[in-house]
Amino acid sequence: MNKIIVKLYVPKIDKEYDVFIPTNKRISMVITLLVKAINELSNGSFNPIEMPMLYNKLNAKPYDINITIKESDIRNGSELILI
Repeated sequence: MNKIIVKLYVPKIDKEYDVFIPTNKRISMVITLLVKAINELSNGSFNPIEMPMLYNKLNAKPYDINITIKESDIRNGSELILI
């Protein structure tokens, strides 16, 4: 499984993380994995009721949850926002 590292900003808890994400998974699955990881890292501070969206930090473009990371413009070093 190929992975890339991205910088993830989570405004709800005012934190940022460097995280590895798999390139062959759909963005919806990656969001689910990120929510679980951030919830654990923040000692339960991040537990959204609805599934958050993933955005490109540079242009505020939301990502289609039905495509894979590989099909998107997300690459090593990308800066993302989870809202």
